[in-house]
Amino acid sequence: MEHRKIPVSHAYVYRNKEIIISGPMSPVVLQSLDIHHDLDAFRKPHEQLEALIEISGLPEGRVITAVTDNMLIGYVTFHYPDELELWSQGGMPDLIELGAIEVADAYRGGGLGKLLIATAFEREQLENCIVFTTEYYWHWDLKGSGLDVWAYRKMMENLMKTVDMVWYATDDPEICSHPANCLMVRIGNEVPMSSQETFDRVRFRQRFMY
Repeated sequence: MEHRKIPVSHAYVYRNKEIIISGPMSPVVLQSLDIHHDLDAFRKPHEQLEALIEISGLPEGRVITAVTDNMLIGYVTFHYPDELELWSQGGMPDLIELGAIEVADAYRGGGLGKLLIATAFEREQLENCIVFTTEYYWHWDLKGSGLDVWAYRKMMENLMKTVDMVWYATDDPEICSHPANCLMVRIGNEVPMSSQETFDRVRFRQRFMY
């Protein structure tokens, strides 16, 4: 299938700083950036930057960034699901995972998360894909946000709804292990019915639920 990567860029002012939201980024551009020390939700910042560079070089991979003064302060990633995960079992070339979204603490609350995600979907780049994200409460920054697990879940749902991602049922054991976990999905308007049917089979292991 065609992986459309059409560069998009927007300037945004937050707390008197100009922030550039852009992507999909190339590995070369990412290598030229510094990374904010607060971007450590998933791994150490320098290791996270290396991971972003790797993702950006994948045929299906895309990294959307928020940058100010050559400093990476936020990002969102898209890539194929890990081959060890349930979601890869259908062998679907048009199933893309929204893998991670992170914004440095000092820049939260200004809508950067929404801008990052919205930029990824501009110019119909993902209309030929099913995009999904798995939300697990143990990945959430409950302490830093001051939110309880249900308020954080609501915040994440609202964030994903800005690009028309909606809640989908699944019997995936990890998602079902806690009621706050959820699966959010957006099916592009060019996705064939055959792919939608395959995705339905992937998200339900127990066929009596499907």
